[in-house]
Amino acid sequence: MARRCELTGKGVMTGNNVSHALNRTRRRFLPNLVNVTLISDALGRSVKLKVSAHALRTVEHRGGLDAFLLKADESELSTNAKALRKEIRAALAA
Repeated sequence: MARRCELTGKGVMTGNNVSHALNRTRRRFLPNLVNVTLISDALGRSVKLKVSAHALRTVEHRGGLDAFLLKADESELSTNAKALRKEIRAALAA
């Protein structure tokens, strides 16, 4: 899954470069992706993810990776994040 945030699903957008003469050529807007290591309190280990800078701020705002994943919509998460969410739910239930 290249150029897509694993937590929010944010990906590449397209648009136009518009010159002074109003000539339009296609361009791509790439998301600001960062490779980060986040710590899961429930699992007691760290996890490497490719996350957008916006999602990283949201994770901190919601109180950590565990709280973010439990509150996140499943359609936005990557398969890796869905598996991590399942592990966290199992660890919290035990």
